[in-house]
Amino acid sequence: MPSAMLQGKRVLITQADAFMGPVLCEVFAAHGATVIASRQPLIDPAAPAQAVASAGEIDVLVANLALPAPSTEATEVSEQEWRDTFAALVDPLPRLFRAVLPKMIERRSGRILVMGSAAALRGMKRYSTYSAARGAQLAYVQSVGIEAAAHNVQVNAIAQNFVDNPTYFPPEVQANPRFQERLKREVPLGRLVGAREDAEFAAYLCSDPASCFVGQVFPVCGGWVAR
Repeated sequence: MPSAMLQGKRVLITQADAFMGPVLCEVFAAHGATVIASRQPLIDPAAPAQAVASAGEIDVLVANLALPAPSTEATEVSEQEWRDTFAALVDPLPRLFRAVLPKMIERRSGRILVMGSAAALRGMKRYSTYSAARGAQLAYVQSVGIEAAAHNVQVNAIAQNFVDNPTYFPPEVQANPRFQERLKREVPLGRLVGAREDAEFAAYLCSDPASCFVGQVFPVCGGWVAR
């Protein structure tokens, strides 16, 4: 039986139908949270503020942002690919933060968790655009986390890879023998991190007992970044 560590918390989860969204909604609700699942695209500059306004007062923002990672050699990356990737993964963050932080600061209470990627922590061929965007997310969290801490608001990020999710590791990828070989070769854990394992950690980071974490980036990748 899950604990009630998020009892009474109102949690906004963005892009709730993709990446880690579905399992985050399930796990956070199981821990007692009132989950507001926002499925609207956040590309439009006005969309993040609209999503926050529609949610009403929130205690926790989980910025779950994703798009299929482009796999392009650095010399072939187009202006459009670069702009589209940053528009999906980076640009919504300051807009979301501007919408939620003032009230959290006023209340001297709040949590923001960004579901990021360990692609920013270890180089990968053909993923320069995606890695750069995910890296920008993490740098933003580290900086804003320091600012927000003075107001008793905690901002952190999970940097994940090789975590079971439908956006990056759908069933057809997992079933591929070549992927299974890669998993055993590159990931010390020897398997994908379970979706619920990741979501449970996210729930903990958004709970009151995790109030000591400030602008931190937590790799959840089965040891992939340590190799």
